[in-house]
Amino acid sequence: MLLRGNTIEAVGPTAELTAQADEVVDARGLVLLPGLVCTHHHFYQTLTRNLPAAQDAELFDWLVAHYPIWARLTPEAVRASTATAIAELLLSGCTTAADHGYIWPNGARVDDQIAVAREMGFRFHASRGSMSLGRSQGGLPPDEAVENEDAILRDTARVIREHHDPARFAMTRVVVAPCSPFSVTPELMRASADLARKHDGVHLHTHLCETVDEERYCLDRYGARPVPFAESLGWSGPDVWFAHAIHMAPEEFARLGASRTGVAHCPTSNMRLGSGIAPVLAQRDAGMRVGLGVDGSASNDGSHMLDEVRHTMLLQRVAHGAAAMTAREALRLATRGGAAVLGRDDIGVLAPGMAADLIGVRADGLATAGGSIHDALASLVFCRIPNVDLSIINGAVRVRDGRLIDVDLPALVARHERAARALVGG
Repeated sequence: MLLRGNTIEAVGPTAELTAQADEVVDARGLVLLPGLVCTHHHFYQTLTRNLPAAQDAELFDWLVAHYPIWARLTPEAVRASTATAIAELLLSGCTTAADHGYIWPNGARVDDQIAVAREMGFRFHASRGSMSLGRSQGGLPPDEAVENEDAILRDTARVIREHHDPARFAMTRVVVAPCSPFSVTPELMRASADLARKHDGVHLHTHLCETVDEERYCLDRYGARPVPFAESLGWSGPDVWFAHAIHMAPEEFARLGASRTGVAHCPTSNMRLGSGIAPVLAQRDAGMRVGLGVDGSASNDGSHMLDEVRHTMLLQRVAHGAAAMTAREALRLATRGGAAVLGRDDIGVLAPGMAADLIGVRADGLATAGGSIHDALASLVFCRIPNVDLSIINGAVRVRDGRLIDVDLPALVARHERAARALVGG
């Protein structure tokens, strides 16, 4: 593979790539793949992993346990957790991620995340998410965790103006992302859609159909199931993707497929919270754009994209049988699928003219011994999941020999632990 600047110039047998390179990376023993694309995360949740009060809770109780802690987030906590999440993602093969930040207390801003991602050379879709419907108004979050809707829309417009790059190979894009039907008003959902569609390449994201509790909430409050409720507010189409989408009726994902609406499938989190098995095969076959996400690190409790690929394959087999999904189909969701969900035509494929985002995973070690000789690519999904040996993003090496470039990992972990202890009061 020949990379020039931030793009792939040629792919083929080494003997056919005659150009002289300034740097040669010896990838013998590695399987080369497009960089994996994470379509849903909550970076700040690395600070509240494994919280005892929420270890065995379903979604609504899990949220209630976490909200008061997250309301104490600071700019330093956001920066530390962002760096930790990105480091984990890089080592797991992820080169592009969309994060869903929706709580911004105590001066914390999405700008803090964007600065860290740029420093670490990570391709980033940053969400200016929000919550506006407090408990006193019938929402789930406590009142101290929500924002004024006019202020949300003003700041969202500012973030788009200052940071969004619609160009091909962009390293930073902005997503408009109200949190969920039970934490924002219909008015904010509608206004958010209108705001996003005034700008080139600004997409829309929210949680939808994650649990039956959400379905009951929408029926009781709005008289409609979550999907038709979202559709009535303008939330469908090729610029929209939902996180989870577990509890959908067949006619609903048929409609969403016809409109090319996307979905972020997060199998590990869905299992951890007991939320259910998403119908990703039927959604894909109906025409929905389907990608993978790790979800937040307090409901996963990690950020390993290759692990998510494996769980995607295995969970569909639990639901539909051993032939339901192949390793290659699962990897496709994490590459081409994720790129499509994020509205990108420049990542997710190793081909001339695409972004120079690629990973190398060692297939000649202990984890895949006896498996890679039969099918090296599938061994990365069927065998014990490794970290990557090599990661290149936008033409720059970010992981070499399994180690992060320009990241002092012990210092990063120590900084993160200080922020986590401060957040939960020691």
